[in-house]
Amino acid sequence: MHGIVVFRNEESVDTVMSQRVHRIDDAETLSEIFDWDIYDIIMDPFASDPISSTQCWLKNANHEREVDDFVQRWNGESIEESIIQCEKEEDALELCNKFRIGRCQKSRDECHWDHILCTAEGTCASTCPYGHKLGMKSEHDSPSIYISYDKSGIDLQGEDVLRFYTNRWEKYQFSSKVMNDFCSYINRHWVQREFNSGRKDVYDIYTMAMDTWQKVVFQPLHKQVTHACLDLIKSERNNEIINTRLISGVIQSYVALGFTEDATNNNQMTSPTLTIYKEFFEIQFLQDTEQFYRLEAATFLVHNSVTEYLKKVAQRLDEEVHRVQSYLHPSTLSSLIKKVEEVLIRDQLDVIYTEAKTLLRDERYQDLALLFRLVNRIPNATNELKKIVEHHIYEMGIHTIERVSSTAINDPKVYIETIIDIHKKFLKLVQESFNGEQGFTAALDKACGKFINNNIVTQTAGSTTKSPELLARYCDALLRKGSKAVEETDLEEKFNQIMIVFNYIEDKDVYQKFYGKMLAKRLVGQLSASDDYEESMISKLKQACGFEYTSKLQRMFQDIGVSKTLICEYEKYCQNHHIIDIVDFSVMVLSSNSWPFSGSSNFIIPIELKSTFDSFTEFYTHRHNGRKLTWLHQHSKGELQTFFTSQKYILQVSTYQMVILLLFNKVLTWTVERLQDETQIKSELLLQVLLGLLKNKLLICTDITDDELDEDFKDTDIKMNYSIRLATDFKSKKLRINLNVPLKSVEQKDIEGVHRTIDEDRKMVIQAAIVRIMKARQTLKHALLMQEVIQQLSSRFRPKIPVIKKCIDILIEKEYLERQSNEKDILRYLA
Repeated sequence: MHGIVVFRNEESVDTVMSQRVHRIDDAETLSEIFDWDIYDIIMDPFASDPISSTQCWLKNANHEREVDDFVQRWNGESIEESIIQCEKEEDALELCNKFRIGRCQKSRDECHWDHILCTAEGTCASTCPYGHKLGMKSEHDSPSIYISYDKSGIDLQGEDVLRFYTNRWEKYQFSSKVMNDFCSYINRHWVQREFNSGRKDVYDIYTMAMDTWQKVVFQPLHKQVTHACLDLIKSERNNEIINTRLISGVIQSYVALGFTEDATNNNQMTSPTLTIYKEFFEIQFLQDTEQFYRLEAATFLVHNSVTEYLKKVAQRLDEEVHRVQSYLHPSTLSSLIKKVEEVLIRDQLDVIYTEAKTLLRDERYQDLALLFRLVNRIPNATNELKKIVEHHIYEMGIHTIERVSSTAINDPKVYIETIIDIHKKFLKLVQESFNGEQGFTAALDKACGKFINNNIVTQTAGSTTKSPELLARYCDALLRKGSKAVEETDLEEKFNQIMIVFNYIEDKDVYQKFYGKMLAKRLVGQLSASDDYEESMISKLKQACGFEYTSKLQRMFQDIGVSKTLICEYEKYCQNHHIIDIVDFSVMVLSSNSWPFSGSSNFIIPIELKSTFDSFTEFYTHRHNGRKLTWLHQHSKGELQTFFTSQKYILQVSTYQMVILLLFNKVLTWTVERLQDETQIKSELLLQVLLGLLKNKLLICTDITDDELDEDFKDTDIKMNYSIRLATDFKSKKLRINLNVPLKSVEQKDIEGVHRTIDEDRKMVIQAAIVRIMKARQTLKHALLMQEVIQQLSSRFRPKIPVIKKCIDILIEKEYLERQSNEKDILRYLA
């Protein structure tokens, strides 16, 4: 006897599969247990309860009793209600056809197929001829899906068509998945066998269901469905509340309908693609998005500020991200955001750049941060923004220095701290508004380099080397004894700020010269606030520029240490040799190659100092045979005590001042000419020393009135025949009086001397660089040689083109180089 078993499931399919089919998990297992072959699947996916109407049809050849028992165990229903028995397979086929058209009268509830009837027809057993007859035209037909479609949906629009479509789609897809699960045996065996036999038009049940839906339902409705979705999205963008589930249902359908054959598994296992979704929804969606935001941008900018527009753009971008996350496919996010960025940001860049200038001027850095985040979304759009920031920083630097230029040109503290404040301000801008982005940091560096090396102060001084000079003087002020900075602030922090400015200095060799000269004066004059601070500063310079840059500075410290040991040995020497006719004396022996000092002019040493000088010279010559001592009197100093006043004073004087004042122990009045004869000091230097003593009221010139001796009085105004006498009535509030103060004229001459030294040193450095390059290259074009010289020396200074050309000519004259006879612009190195 042949039978057809009807299963009616009142529970969820998931629950049934997990609770009841753990013993018989699919149709294949049923076949193995009961010797059944799956014959046909009929489902009503669009009934009010698609789960309860799922029906599985099986064919049993021999085990009627087992079928009865199984059905009773399955759903507790009576055999009469659940089993329809047929004597022949032809009868079973006829009954199946009745179910296809919805006229089966033997089930518990009459089946009415009101909307769409989905019938999956297939077969497993090749021996059964009826599998091909059910809904097939010939024995070569594939299993197929039939849908009777309610065409009333074609006339629906707006949300009505969306409800119609999504409601039927949800039921249809669910039933298709259930049907596909029950037909897994067909999918794995019959479909595979048919494909292996050469048929390429056979697919699994679910794929067939999707293909049928696409042809029968999707094609007639997709235009109005898509249009309705886009209308809802537009309404949501206009701040209206919509039912997003309608859109998400449509999107899920479009995605599920896009499938492609998977060649890795014999073209039978299909995988979803986004072809339908992109072609029939995303393209039109992006076009509508562009139109919507282009109109909104134009309208919004007319009635609102650019800053408010930027906030609106940020809001819209967040909304679109949320929109994709809520009901669109994730793959749309990239294209959607790119489209919004193009319309709202890229096409409005000119307006945004103009607003950036306003925000910088008004220091509205929070709004500027928002502007940067938006502009940064557009490739290469920040390049123009970097130029705007660079120009703004440069202009602000120039204007700020102009406001303090009158004092800054002679006050290193005002000049350098103004630069530090500018840099600190805009570094904060770059970090907070531009997230410290490298390009904007580079813009900051470029702008600072420009206004630091060329501004009103450097232009007034007539030299681009004014900035490194003032920076060196600022360091000198910090490192000297008595500096307020040492007491009030952390010097290490000051050093770090100095190094920031130093890194922007182009002429680092100028700073090196001035710093070295001032360091030497601090060490020789014992004016350093702390050796640790001195070493810390040198260490930072070494880290920035290398060992060679600071080698002379470090050797200065070594000489000071050696001198301390040497003076102790000299004291022992004096004790051992019973030398007592010397003054309290200390000395520093400096290596001539490391210190920026030149030998002083000779003069007659006073008798009070001669024995001390002679004894130390003898001591040192005896210890270091072959070495020559050169006394640097211009850097020496001492102390004198007055006995001609009622109050004794200690006078701190230079060696030259000491020599002149000691002469007044012999005679109280001297002419300038006689003073020069007695001391053999050069007249130019003598007049400078006398001017300082006259202005301190220690000496009096009978030929000059007090009114004449003002700030405008110069050393050249002192004549050789003027009489100079000791001010025996000298009085001062201080007991220790420092007279060893360099005159401004002397300082100016020192500065000029440093610049001359720098120019000469640069020529030698340029020549050395040319020789190194040509030795490595052997031959090189004149223009390329100059480029390489500039590149090599740019870390120390920026050599000028005329100077490079002059150095090349000097090397040609010295026969280090020659011009090729046939090509004059090519230089050749001569070994």
